[in-house]
Amino acid sequence: MPAKTKRQHPARPNLSPVVTRTTVGDHVYEQLRSALMWGQFEPGQSITIDSLAQEMGTSHMPVREALRRLAVDNGVDITRTGTARVPEVSRERLDDICRARIEIEGLAVELATLKASDADLDRLSVLMRDHEAAAASGEVYEMLHRNHIFHFSLYDLARSDVLSRFISVLWLQMGPYMRLLTHSIAGRYGAPTAPPEENRHPAIMKALRNKDAAFARQLLGEDIRISQHMLQSICAARLDEETISDRPLM
Repeated sequence: MPAKTKRQHPARPNLSPVVTRTTVGDHVYEQLRSALMWGQFEPGQSITIDSLAQEMGTSHMPVREALRRLAVDNGVDITRTGTARVPEVSRERLDDICRARIEIEGLAVELATLKASDADLDRLSVLMRDHEAAAASGEVYEMLHRNHIFHFSLYDLARSDVLSRFISVLWLQMGPYMRLLTHSIAGRYGAPTAPPEENRHPAIMKALRNKDAAFARQLLGEDIRISQHMLQSICAARLDEETISDRPLM
């Protein structure tokens, strides 16, 4: 019998030393991602690499790479010419995203209910009050920002990197709708005494304290549906306006 030869494994490529934890491209990506997630761009808006590079004081390369990464998660659409565009909004797309949010974020809240400590919930209560204070003062953009902080801090208590990843992608895809929601709420706010938007945050906190995971999940779904119903009306009104503008003049 011939002697068995030892299997040769392919040589591993050399790895370069890591000089810094983040790169310029990472910073560009995170800034653009946050801007899109918080609705700082209009639905359907074109985003040119040149304008972003000038605004952010960097070269074209990190901007181009950041947009490609965002396109993977449907945060932007890349046209055949290479132009990036914020996705358009539609009732169907909204309902599809919210359906996924209710299931995935609901699971995160259910896990958070089982894992959160009293100290965790005390910190979350402070964030809830910060959101309520911003809403009561009529600070629309701060209110939405505080809402974002509250939700993501809640989901972090599930201690699931997988769920956190999916939730971040869904909120990124909600960005164009958040732009519309911001415009709508801003049109109704303005006075410091404006009432806060209806939400289920206090009831969710009570369910978390009571370790009632099923009820916390149900309330989170209701919280998402509140904004979904508002956006359904906004999308319908937007479609009506576009239909009227497209009619030929008599």
